[in-house]
Amino acid sequence: MSQSPILITGGTQRLGRHCAERLLDDGHPVIVTYRRERETLSGLRERGAVTLVADFGSEAGILDFIARLRDSTPSLRAIIHNAGEWLSDPEPEAAGATFERLFRVHMQAPYLINLHARRLLEACQEPQRDIVHITDSVVRRGAAGQAAYAATKAGLESLTRSLAVQFAPRIQVNAIAPGLVMLGDGEGDRDEGEWRVPGPGVIYQTLRYLLDNDFVTGTVVPVDGGRSLV
Repeated sequence: MSQSPILITGGTQRLGRHCAERLLDDGHPVIVTYRRERETLSGLRERGAVTLVADFGSEAGILDFIARLRDSTPSLRAIIHNAGEWLSDPEPEAAGATFERLFRVHMQAPYLINLHARRLLEACQEPQRDIVHITDSVVRRGAAGQAAYAATKAGLESLTRSLAVQFAPRIQVNAIAPGLVMLGDGEGDRDEGEWRVPGPGVIYQTLRYLLDNDFVTGTVVPVDGGRSLV
């Protein structure tokens, strides 16, 4: 029996790329989405990953991706919603457009993909099927200057709980809420005080736990080294 692939949205950069590469290391077929062509795509393609261009900034773009996803595979083992944008709150004149963009990427795209791809997950012949939303630890404490970002990630956590009930018992729906686990370009000397920056491996460890455990659904797993406690 051939394995059903795992879909990772936003799978060509940072956390998404790391998880895609580790899943390939573990023998899973992978489908990744990307918004624009990047050098990292060639390496993933050489390893057998299927790559699908996708623009989640509009409902039409989301639905177009869903149609092409259905054409590319008859089933899915899991969906990992990693696609996201970190946009600061703009001046009031541009705030509506910014919020709409973040809403579509962080909430509408996962919502519609989950609904339309439910049959692909249920068609998987493996004993477990998962949806994992990548949210953000900032949801719990708020973020001055990134209110729209934090609000739409909070909405994604709410979707996690609702869809866990709606899709039970055949599909598990959980979320991972990372804190600062890796630095961006040019941040190699950033001083984090007493907090270490562990790298993306801790997110894959958490993802692996969810993919391997058939008795966890409707949860949000914080991976922030305890920063939310202080």
